[in-house]
Amino acid sequence: MEIGIDSFAATGAVHTALDAVGNMKAMDELLARIEAADRAGLDVFGVGEHHRKEFLDSAPTMILAAAAARTKRIRLTSAVTVLSAADPVRVLQEFATLDIISHGRAEVITGRGSFVEAYPLFGYNLQDYDALFAEKLELFLHLVKNETVTWSGRFRPALNNVSIYPRPVQTPLPVWLGVGGTPQSFVRAGALGLPLMVAIIGGETHRFKPLIDLYREAWHKAGHPADQMKVGIHSLGYVAASSQQARDIYFPGYQEVFTRIGRERGWGPITRSGFEAQATARGAYLIGSPEEVAEKILRHSEALGGVSRFTFQMDNAGLTHQQLLDAIELIGTRVAPMVNGKG
Repeated sequence: MEIGIDSFAATGAVHTALDAVGNMKAMDELLARIEAADRAGLDVFGVGEHHRKEFLDSAPTMILAAAAARTKRIRLTSAVTVLSAADPVRVLQEFATLDIISHGRAEVITGRGSFVEAYPLFGYNLQDYDALFAEKLELFLHLVKNETVTWSGRFRPALNNVSIYPRPVQTPLPVWLGVGGTPQSFVRAGALGLPLMVAIIGGETHRFKPLIDLYREAWHKAGHPADQMKVGIHSLGYVAASSQQARDIYFPGYQEVFTRIGRERGWGPITRSGFEAQATARGAYLIGSPEEVAEKILRHSEALGGVSRFTFQMDNAGLTHQQLLDAIELIGTRVAPMVNGKG
């Protein structure tokens, strides 16, 4: 199983944006963490896309390109690219360029995003939420496979025998579909033959098994090669020397951030008891000692019928740079070997 980290380039500045000096420091630390993940032997590092004051990832390919110049082997991916609010031509050009800079280590995880700020920002109507994504994903996959394209649609000017450059090193450029809990999204990924990345940020992980089964059924029905099917899981997580230490470190920032997000979305306030329930054996959060977290990853994989990739989301809980570096080291040197039978 591939093990990796996802980051939203969180600055820690919840109520006001950082100044230029603070932004530079936060970005320097993020790039240092990607270097640390590469040294620790992790398989993949993903950077999200948001357009909010507390995140620095509005241009993720720029961050990934800087990371590509400072790393050797780790794969570099979006987490996710909000394709609905982007031009598929530019997305392909950006990731093809990243693939060249990284010598063939780029990947794209496409999705609709869990926040909606990008839609009005770039002039799109939220009423077209799914139609935008379906059309743009169709075009993007066509661009990945074909150097010269003729295409027309509803939301973008037509392309008439146009060639798109540069081309990526990898043929084809790896494209995953990032999903939440909508059954139609799982079916779409399977029908298109795309690797699936499931964001599980609450509840009991095994409850996603019926949705993943829909993906597998659609995959087989479409006749895609069975050996190319992949399921990845993205969850909140943090690793420290002991389970109690990990939970005590992670909870305060988590409570602050998710209570604020909850006010935006109509959720109730975050409590310690609710958090602890999510950190139990069946809960979604991967927070604990290396042994506990490795066991939980394997348990989740078995419950879901097999997982190809697992990525930790750690930097949205107000943790210090050193705490994140320590966790990356433990994940790379302790958790990943135990998950893959080498520890």
